[in-house]
Amino acid sequence: MVKHLYIHVPFCHRICPYCSFYKHTFGNINQSELVDALLNEISIRAQKFELNNIETIYLGGGTPTALSSKNLEALLTGINEKINLSDLTEWVIEANPSTINLNKAKMIRKSGVTRVSLGIQSWDPSTLKTLGRDHDPDEAEESFEILRSCNFKSLNIDLMFSVPGQSLETWAKDLHKTTKMRPDHISAYNLNYEEDTEYFEKLKRGDFSENPEQDEEFFKLAMKVLRGSGFEHYEISNYAQPGHQSGHNKAYWSGADYLGIGPGAFSTIHGKRWRNVADTNKYIKLLALKEINEIETEREAIDSSSFRTERIALELRTSRGISLDVLEETKTRVHDLETEGLISIHENRIRLTDKGKLAADSVAAHLL
Repeated sequence: MVKHLYIHVPFCHRICPYCSFYKHTFGNINQSELVDALLNEISIRAQKFELNNIETIYLGGGTPTALSSKNLEALLTGINEKINLSDLTEWVIEANPSTINLNKAKMIRKSGVTRVSLGIQSWDPSTLKTLGRDHDPDEAEESFEILRSCNFKSLNIDLMFSVPGQSLETWAKDLHKTTKMRPDHISAYNLNYEEDTEYFEKLKRGDFSENPEQDEEFFKLAMKVLRGSGFEHYEISNYAQPGHQSGHNKAYWSGADYLGIGPGAFSTIHGKRWRNVADTNKYIKLLALKEINEIETEREAIDSSSFRTERIALELRTSRGISLDVLEETKTRVHDLETEGLISIHENRIRLTDKGKLAADSVAAHLL
């Protein structure tokens, strides 16, 4: 029984140079044809998987709000019509500040969306320019206030640190400005140089360089400021006011099954994982023919060893930590990590200390 649904909308008005997700500009693709394809896939998948007990929905991208109001409303309405949402506890949509207006925000809220994740990334004009964002600070603030006026249950602001040219002082200003906006949730991401991105190519050429010591200082400042403002640090990159943790993300981190809809979307169900074809035109054509098997690519079985590895890598990043039972094979290494002050053990669960959070990937690798 699938309880978590991810829907991928790959459209963006502009391609950010650091983003590795499947995305593209509109080009010659008809928006309504993609919406029809997404709803067709939901209908077909519902015949195979039980979608009557969906608890969380996440619309990501790309930029789902890049869709016109008409097409976005058609998508949200179609989801309401095709899925029993009586068990729904959270419905998230990602948004770009430049794609939000009052009428669109009201429509999104009326359609049942409970949570909006707003990709502001920075309040500093120079940092926004470096990131290739198509909004300015004033536009970001206006879009946030529009969303707040619509009474969504939770509003998240995305921020990024260790951006080329970004100083610790600039990052501090971003953090303080964000806390003054009083969002319910803040995601603070360390910029990573992912393959197949413009930033990765610049890193290889030597135009950019990685600085782990700087990353550490930025991360420690985020913990200090956000915790000091009443946010719970419940995952390495995520901070929430009480009652506003992301249910969808927590399900993913804990290893729950999820169904991915849309071009480039991943699914993991009953120990099997696949990715939908990362080609929007091909995806639309195949769904028009109801060729559901043809859209699935990169199929793999998740054996017990792989599942264990993923659990350690993801759950260790959360404040809940990971059960010692999962680490039966490497229990002898746990004592060393505890002695070094990287982890703590309480009620049969291992949790990262603040020192451990600075070396989360290394700690996880040590426990594999």
